Order: sequence, then C-alpha cells, then structure tokens
Amino acid sequence: MELQQMRYVVAVAETGSFNRAAQRCLVVQSALSHQIARLERELGARLFDRTSRRVRLTAAGAAFLPAARQCLDFAERAAAEVAAAVGEVRGRLSVGVIPTVAAVDLPAALHEFRRRYPQVRVRLRMAASHELVEQVRQGALDLAFLGLPLTARPEGVRAHELARDRHVAIVAPEHPLAARAETDLRTLAGEEFVDFPEGSPGRTQSDQAFAAAGLTRNVAFEVTTADLMAGLVREGLGVAMLPSTYAPALAGVATVPVTDAPARIEHLVWSTAGLTPAAAAFLEVLGVAVG
Repeated sequence: MELQQMRYVVAVAETGSFNRAAQRCLVVQSALSHQIARLERELGARLFDRTSRRVRLTAAGAAFLPAARQCLDFAERAAAEVAAAVGEVRGRLSVGVIPTVAAVDLPAALHEFRRRYPQVRVRLRMAASHELVEQVRQGALDLAFLGLPLTARPEGVRAHELARDRHVAIVAPEHPLAARAETDLRTLAGEEFVDFPEGSPGRTQSDQAFAAAGLTRNVAFEVTTADLMAGLVREGLGVAMLPSTYAPALAGVATVPVTDAPARIEHLVWSTAGLTPAAAAFLEVLGVAVG
C-alpha cells in the first residue's frame, strides 16, 4: 500500500469524482483509476461504488478513509519535522476560527506568517467553539480560536487565554434602544432575538446570563454567522448580543452597552500531543509563549 494510492482515495472521496480527483492530484484519470483498482485488489474490497452519475464510498471505503487521512497527515508531519530540523518551516497549518474572533487580528497575523513562511499551506475552518475543540483533539486542526463563557474551559487540549470581553446589544439604527446610553437584560428580555443555535457556546453565554437574572427571552431566528445576524438586525427582525470588541466590525447597526451583560473568554487551543513546526511558528508570530 502506497501513500500515493491513499492520496488518490482521499481525493476521490472529497471531490466525488475520479475526473476531478485526477485534476486535483495532477495526474491523468486512467493512472488514478489504475492505482485505486490496484489498491482495491490488495485490500480485497471495493472502496467506491461507481455509476455514470456519481461516485460513492462503499462501507469498506468509509472504513478505510479515516485511516488513510491519518497516514497522510503523519507522513506530512514527518516531512515537516525533518525540514524543521534543518531550519526550514513548511507543510500545512490548519486553523479553526469562531465567527466572532476579536482578540487577534487574524488576517494581519496570517499575512505576517505567510511573509515569514511562504512554503506553509494555510487552511482555515470556521465553526462553533465546541466543534473546533473536538477537531483539535482529533488532529484535524492544529490550532483553534474559541470564545467560551466564563464558566467553561477547553477540555482535552492545551489552552492559552487571549482576552476577556463583555457583550453589547446590537440593534437597528432606528430602534428605540439605539438612542440610549445603556440598557440591561430585563429591558432586552422584551425583545425578539437573533442568536446562534441553541447549545452552541456563542448562544450559551447569553442564555446563562438571562437565566441567572431569572429572565426568559424569545429567540426568533437562529443563525450560524455574525454577518447574517447583523443583516437580520438591520432589517428590524430582532436584536442581538455580541462581544464588544467584535461589534465594531458590523456595518449598519447600533451598539448599546449592557450593564449586566454576559462575558466570554477567547482562547487559543492546540493538541496535547504537541505542535507541528508550522503551528509553533504561528504561535511565535502571535507572541504566544508555549511554556
């Protein structure tokens, strides 16, 4: 079994097409198909069901795919470690980001990182904090930026606290609250809300604050991005609560301080197994000491 064969299997699984997989791998389709067929004979099982309209993993293929990805990751990491031993940082850096990261100017940090280490391929993935923690634990991400309530801590990973912040209310410019110097949870409880999905860390911060105050509220719209949240607020469909350091990034809305607002901590997390050379270099760019 060869690494190249595994790359071909992963490419077909991710693209859903032998033709697109061959294009991604920079080989002719016949060569890719031949190598996968050879691997299937070696394994004694078909990895894909092929029809004229689609390609789908078989049960054997679904079982093989995670291990193939892991082998490729280990091989890439081994090559990166060798390069680092001779003073060269290369390979891949996979970074997870919450939609409302504010403690770090991520575009600026990535710009500086690419300037210093142009041979590193950077991948970004946006998701909720609990999903990102799990992906770091599983090795799918090297690093992740999280936002969690004060009562929560990242588990199963190494963590560095970046910043603490409090929420502000986000309202349409013409909303009556927009003219106020401040507001509170009791006043906001009478409004319809736009918020993140129930159970997500971004939502839990607000839910806990209202519950602690003995208040209930109506979340009329659940969204997964802050931009969509702001769009619904601009249209007068509800109000929202977001970290004060992130709110200035939103256009066309007004922000109002909340006297008893929920708070959050932004964390940077990475695997307990250690850092790849690229991840260690990125922490250096951020000024984060591993210690």
